[in-house]
Amino acid sequence: MFVTLFSLLSMFSIQAQKASAQATIQPSEILIGEQALINLQVIAPKEKEIFFPVYDNYIVEGLEVLSMGNADTTIVDNVRTINMKYLVTSFDSTLYFVPSMPISDGVDTLFSNSFGLKVIAPELKDSTVAYLDRMNAGETDSIDFKELQLNDIKPIQKAPFSWKDFLGLLWIPLIILLLLAIIGTIIYFIIRKNKKGYFFTPPPVLPAHIRAMKSLDKIKDEKIWQQDRYKEFYTQVSDVLRRYINERYGVNSLEMTSGEILNKIRTKSDEDSIYENLKQVLSTADLVKFAKYKPFIDENDLSLMNAYFFVNQTKEDEPLPDKMDEDDLNGVDKTLSEEN
Repeated sequence: MFVTLFSLLSMFSIQAQKASAQATIQPSEILIGEQALINLQVIAPKEKEIFFPVYDNYIVEGLEVLSMGNADTTIVDNVRTINMKYLVTSFDSTLYFVPSMPISDGVDTLFSNSFGLKVIAPELKDSTVAYLDRMNAGETDSIDFKELQLNDIKPIQKAPFSWKDFLGLLWIPLIILLLLAIIGTIIYFIIRKNKKGYFFTPPPVLPAHIRAMKSLDKIKDEKIWQQDRYKEFYTQVSDVLRRYINERYGVNSLEMTSGEILNKIRTKSDEDSIYENLKQVLSTADLVKFAKYKPFIDENDLSLMNAYFFVNQTKEDEPLPDKMDEDDLNGVDKTLSEEN
């Protein structure tokens, strides 16, 4: 009996060490020349090293691989989840069948599921189709672009001069002069009163990590990702992190690419978890915003959680003022609500 129980436990242990792979493609239908994103996800034990397939030109005949991204890895409870992205396109209208994609763990080879991609051609007008049939039948040996309804690119046209528009532009310098006059007046009175103190008590400025946490709390409470507003959700989360990094480390992260930000963070901290948490959020945000990637439900929760972790791990210990009355706190809350 004990031998049988031991054998069953050994079988479950061996099964738990096996890796699994799943392939998905978004979108599953494109026009000729458009692009689709293949996501090859592998779930494996932490200690296993995974090798993904590399395609030089085509994954199958006619389906071209434009680029292969870097592996995005997360580790939870000694289980590693790796996502590899392949950007593909095609210039033939057909239904492609992509067979199982092979993945190696150094010892065994496992295969993903197969999937399909439909590539369709744009619809042609009846007159264009008729003219193409005449050309194929040899009834004409010349190409008439008017018959094909293919028009050359029109040159840039110059907008006509309008006095109304010209006079309207005069308001711009007048408004600028008015604003400069107002700013100059304010500065003048501030300088005069500087010896006697401020006109008002400025509200205390909360540390960058507290303001970032409040912004993330607001995003979490709105739950816009549950309304399929993924692009808006990832734009808000990445903007909060970019502003926080700008204030925390004094770098121009608002104008940097995700890769430049990650390289800068790598020089600021040696902890891998800080780098990996930020990488997961920014990489997913780039895919959603620029590659029309539709994230999984768990990815949205993971991105928000990693944003919290990143801010909490990199926060600077900066104690609040010892004395802060209720009016000051109300002023801070009002300022935060206006910023958000």
